[in-house]
Amino acid sequence: MQVDRVMPQRGLPTVGAWCFLDSFGPHEAEMRVLPHPHIGLQTVTWPLAGEIHHRDSLRSDVVVRPGQLNLMTAGRGVAHSEISVSGPLHGLQLWVALPADEATIEPSFEQHVALPVHTADNVTATVLMGSLADVTSPATAHTPIVGAELTITGPAALPLRPDHEHAVLAIDPVTVAGQEVPSGHLLYLGTGRTHVPLSGGGRAFLLGGEPFPDELVMWWNFVGRSHEDIVAAREAWMANSDRFGEVEGYEGAVQHLPAPVIPAVRIRPRSNASRNTRDS
Repeated sequence: MQVDRVMPQRGLPTVGAWCFLDSFGPHEAEMRVLPHPHIGLQTVTWPLAGEIHHRDSLRSDVVVRPGQLNLMTAGRGVAHSEISVSGPLHGLQLWVALPADEATIEPSFEQHVALPVHTADNVTATVLMGSLADVTSPATAHTPIVGAELTITGPAALPLRPDHEHAVLAIDPVTVAGQEVPSGHLLYLGTGRTHVPLSGGGRAFLLGGEPFPDELVMWWNFVGRSHEDIVAAREAWMANSDRFGEVEGYEGAVQHLPAPVIPAVRIRPRSNASRNTRDS
């Protein structure tokens, strides 16, 4: 399966608390991601086409479909698997970094099959996470944030919080703030905007939130604050400790994904010192 790593980038490690964005598909390839661990983050699974079967070590066992949200809070540690059920498959996988004082909370899982919608002239926004204008998602958020799928049918103005930073991923080619953004590209908008002009016809995804204060150490499926956080999580996973639990239904020789070898250097945090203001 072709997966495009949209974020993090060298000049853009986070947008609000959003710290990771993969775009996959559309194509007929099978998704088969065996049990693997996470710490320090929330996973946001948003299928645009096709269905994905999620199982985790909390005993969650659900299928997520387009228009529905799977939200898994890893906290101190959780494991899960994702297997495609039907195709063609197209979707987004995002991570939200947990704030330092909640990075090791107990893991949890939510599925939301009905989400609120903000509607204005020529734009409809399905709000997955946080708030947009007067619409708030029921999904649990640990920082001020927004995540919304946009359907654009003509010239529009989307309201934004000026104290938050925002970015827009073009799912289809669209025009954002006067710039043509090709499919699969992300345009960083920065802070200070009360709205963003949109035009064209198609879908896009809005990410935003209060600028995230922490520098994060990210490696493989882990988000921590130090090299030692990452080493401890890897060791626990490879030792099959009870930190991550077990995902039921995987018998046989291969029951989970092994962690890569950690580089022979200290893993450094991703700096928030600069922002890339161009599309990428």
